[in-house]
Amino acid sequence: MSVKNVLRHSFWICWKDLLEFSRSKLRLVMLVAMPLFMMVMVGFIFPSGNSISDTPIALANQDAGVTGNTFVTQLYSVNNATKMMDLHIAKDFNEIKSMLQKSEINGGIIIPENFSSDINSGKQGNIIIVIDQSNPQMSATIQSVLTKTIEAMGEQMAIQKLNITYHVSSAEATSIVKPYSVQFKGIIPRASTNYFQFVAPGIIAMVVMMALMTGLPHAISYEKDMGTLDGMLAAPINRLSIILGKVMAQTVRGMIQGFIILLLAVLLFGVVIEGSILLVIFLILLTVFSFVGLGILITSFTENEETATMVMMTLMFPMMFLSGVFFPLQQMPWYMQGIAHFLPLTSATAALRKVMVLGADIPAVGTEILILVGFGIVLLLIAVPMFKRAMSR
Repeated sequence: MSVKNVLRHSFWICWKDLLEFSRSKLRLVMLVAMPLFMMVMVGFIFPSGNSISDTPIALANQDAGVTGNTFVTQLYSVNNATKMMDLHIAKDFNEIKSMLQKSEINGGIIIPENFSSDINSGKQGNIIIVIDQSNPQMSATIQSVLTKTIEAMGEQMAIQKLNITYHVSSAEATSIVKPYSVQFKGIIPRASTNYFQFVAPGIIAMVVMMALMTGLPHAISYEKDMGTLDGMLAAPINRLSIILGKVMAQTVRGMIQGFIILLLAVLLFGVVIEGSILLVIFLILLTVFSFVGLGILITSFTENEETATMVMMTLMFPMMFLSGVFFPLQQMPWYMQGIAHFLPLTSATAALRKVMVLGADIPAVGTEILILVGFGIVLLLIAVPMFKRAMSR
């Protein structure tokens, strides 16, 4: 059979699958709703920063000295300006412990009874921050924010003392207390990024992966179960046309959902594409290519749609959480990072993120492109013969 006929039959099978998909209004609605839900969920539910706002914190002042009261006044002044905390008064550690156990607060601040005496004698005054160990992530944020706030309050107090005691100007006192100044500069001309900017590339790659890994096994296994695949196999068409047609249909579906997420990210969530939009489109297509073989492979050795779905879910969910879609790979243990680097979704996410967030060009994502191409070719070389043999049985 000629190449022309193979392609013609493939387009007809692709058109049949797309037509069948379009007849379901619910599917068409979910085609848009699912990407929108994913963006809203990860953008507003997952943590987006290292700040706190109106967080219930208990304050226990056990110090009877002037310095302790001054610290409390200063803390209330800072809190009124920043609205970081919803301060609750407590007597001691045991009361803070009880409030934490009842989930009335998220943390506590204790000013020990020797706080003023230590400072007046030239020692450091210790402030105790009580954390909720049942919520490590929130505790880490509270600990970081309160530590920086208290240290900044101490520096301000030291500057005032130098200014009053030694008649040193505020600028000179600041340079004595804080001899080093740190400035941050990004590699792109943008003031800051948000969590949507970080997560959008990963969501695009993940949804494309899900479209291929769910759609392709469903499209073939469903027709196996319904018996319509036997009709196509009996028709005078090449089995390669069946594979190509199914792949084309799911590719169109995956690309549509990828573009929907891209538009939603830009129009609704303020994501800025720093790099080339053409390179982004190319990477989305390359992501589709890298997962096509995996979808065919799942279909080739599963007997029905239920089994294909179970295998697909077993492979898909680990990739979602190990590929840096939601959290940076650097936060994972080293052995999990090693596993993540073998997953194609990791390379797809990293490449899209480099282009969309950092404005990278093709040489900068060359390694990721090679991995995606290599992964796709290897899987196709394994999957296509297996699929043909499965269809012959």
